[in-house]
Amino acid sequence: MKTTQNIYLASKPRYEILDGLRGVAALMVVVFHCFETYVPVFKTQIVNHGYLAVDFFFVLSGFVIGYAYDDRWDKMTTWGFFKRRLTRLHPMVIAGTLVGAALFFFSSGYFPKTLEVEGWKFALCFVMGLLMIPCGNGLDIRGWEELNSFNGPQWTLMFEYIGNILYAFVFRHLPKVALAILCVGCAFFTLDLTLGWDVFSLFPDGPQYTVIGGWSLKGQQIYIGFTRLLYPFLCGLLISRILPSHRSDSNPSGSPIHLKGGFWWCSLALIVLFSIPCIGGKTGVPDGIFQAACILVVFPLVVLAGAGSVTRTPGSTAVCKWLGEISYPIYITHYPIMYMQMGWVADHPDAPLWMHIMVNVGVVFMSIVLAWGLLKAYDLPVRNWLTEHWLKRNRK
Repeated sequence: MKTTQNIYLASKPRYEILDGLRGVAALMVVVFHCFETYVPVFKTQIVNHGYLAVDFFFVLSGFVIGYAYDDRWDKMTTWGFFKRRLTRLHPMVIAGTLVGAALFFFSSGYFPKTLEVEGWKFALCFVMGLLMIPCGNGLDIRGWEELNSFNGPQWTLMFEYIGNILYAFVFRHLPKVALAILCVGCAFFTLDLTLGWDVFSLFPDGPQYTVIGGWSLKGQQIYIGFTRLLYPFLCGLLISRILPSHRSDSNPSGSPIHLKGGFWWCSLALIVLFSIPCIGGKTGVPDGIFQAACILVVFPLVVLAGAGSVTRTPGSTAVCKWLGEISYPIYITHYPIMYMQMGWVADHPDAPLWMHIMVNVGVVFMSIVLAWGLLKAYDLPVRNWLTEHWLKRNRK
């Protein structure tokens, strides 16, 4: 019988390798953004496909949500689910906005619009960022039309929240067959972008051939954002539903893929996929096919391999644990430092190569230290407090 009580449920055991892979992808995002500033110099992105880490995150998210909550709805209310997700995600959303606001004016060399912002608009955008309310173009105080001008990557968390809402009200009720059909249908939108079909005539400037985008409230960008969310999230959720039916004593995960040294092989695969140059030398159909293959096929296979493999040494386990802990904090807080990096590069175009190298090494180091410090001094204590005083408050 379904309960309507707000019963606190302890977290399930984690998939250590999947946690580690999330950390690898997050670090690759930082490196991708470091090189992004130098595209006009190199005429290409050195880590060309680092943006695909977002799509990989959504596959992981769908899998983890299904694994963590699918069998708990007889003991958990919808509001109880949302409380758990807010406790897990929102403290670092607040931290990312706070860091972005504190460093906002340090990148004016690259973003001159920052020196034109009125105080009331700055304050309004700040409050909206704290509450995860997207800002439209009329509140663009940086010049990039981002949903949060203080912390660009927060757009992906907005879609993560949307995915959680859809799961709670729709996806969790669907049987596996319906999920599979919906998943295949959403694959169409991925192909529409990557193969340049533009069935809905959203791109008057020409076909995309890429999934890059999703960070503003323009119609094209909203379409890209939902496209990047739906297939990966549904695919991950479907995988989490299928695996339990294949579990056995010899295969406790239920995954058909088991790799010796699975974490290291999967990490290498992600690094190669994110770093490979544009297929054909530029964005077009060949590279679009590569992106579609990664999103539709390869990333789900990596998740299956990560779920089906185990770490066999204390060192590998420790690496996965650390990467898992740092993954979300570094992803959601590193970009304000990247804004500063962009400003420094704009202000010092003639600086010698070694200075640019040191700046970017410093950016990566500072991003890791900031993320680790916020995790230990802020995120974990806040989540523990919320767990004790909010999640467990109404236990029966």
